Amino acid sequence: MTNQETRTRKRRRRYHPVLNMLLCAVIGTACGLGGGWFAVTHMGNAATVVYQSDSTGTSQPSNVKNAETSAITISEAAEKAAPSVVEIVVEGTSTSYGMFGGTYTTKGAGSGVIISETGYIITNNHVVEDSNKITVKTYDGKEYDAALVGTDSKTDIAVIKITASGLTPAVIGDSSKIAQGDTAIVIGNPLGTLGGTVTSGIISAVSREIVIDRESMNLIQTDATINSGNSGGGMFDGNGNLIGIVNAKDSGTTSTGTVIEGIGFAIPVNTAMEIASQLMESGKVTNRATLGVYLQELTRNTQQYKAGLYITDIISGSGAEAAGLQAYDRIIKVDGTEVEGYTDLSKLLREKNVGDTIEVVVERNGEEITAQVTLTGTLETPVNQG
Repeated sequence: MTNQETRTRKRRRRYHPVLNMLLCAVIGTACGLGGGWFAVTHMGNAATVVYQSDSTGTSQPSNVKNAETSAITISEAAEKAAPSVVEIVVEGTSTSYGMFGGTYTTKGAGSGVIISETGYIITNNHVVEDSNKITVKTYDGKEYDAALVGTDSKTDIAVIKITASGLTPAVIGDSSKIAQGDTAIVIGNPLGTLGGTVTSGIISAVSREIVIDRESMNLIQTDATINSGNSGGGMFDGNGNLIGIVNAKDSGTTSTGTVIEGIGFAIPVNTAMEIASQLMESGKVTNRATLGVYLQELTRNTQQYKAGLYITDIISGSGAEAAGLQAYDRIIKVDGTEVEGYTDLSKLLREKNVGDTIEVVVERNGEEITAQVTLTGTLETPVNQG
């Protein structure tokens, strides 16, 4: 993306008077409530029931039924989907410095989608990360305290849980079957105050590679209106089936002053549900292929180090440890592809599986060293981990 454009993650809205202007946050900032993996002690042994749709497909982009198809109208699709979408309010603690510094409570808002009758809700990592308190309001106006089940910053997916029964979960669609031009319906909580808002448009692209917070993601693009507070809400197809979790939009202007409009993004539901299933089972993602190192990226040359991606520590038991990689190694290539920064490595590893062996070329003390690294699953909390 060029420096004339800003991709914003439609984060929850914060209300602290001093920070109001700062919190139309660009997606690359770290102003969100940061995440972690917390065990849910009251989950019990209740079975998690996730509903799969019978069909995923198009509908007419109007409220006129087509007699030759089984598609329903947008209003009917929205009526079917709306009870599964919830409003989320979070509270966190923030610290400011200086003469009037101190610790104070911050508030924000976002959206989520119910994925089981027993209270599991999928949302964005950036909506709930670092929160001290999470409150959920369901379609019928009831409010519940929610517990954080697990969160994954790499995919921007999180799962929370409320103690409730008889909820209406979303009907899960199949994001691999969507097509450009299909109807897209977005339901969420824009501005943190307008819960249950429905907007519609089309699917502009089914797999757009976007870099968010240095992570390379393949997202669904839509022209349906998305605003702050929609994060974590649902993107539904023309039959009311969940096909994506809203997480970002483009905003700003180009170098010629053209305003960017109608470009929003959602995490494909197939990806989102795969991550959510692991979070519900283990509280973290367990099958992601990693080198087993901690990383630091230098964007410019210094007196001691060249710009590039450096290993800062090796995780015990990892493939990197077995292959002899060391702290301060600069990663140059992976499987013959040059690596200039974290995003490059993230994109390459995204296509690998646990157990794959890759060739890693590093620079150490001015010499190039080639190592064969067998990738392992996530061994520790993956903060700046590769």
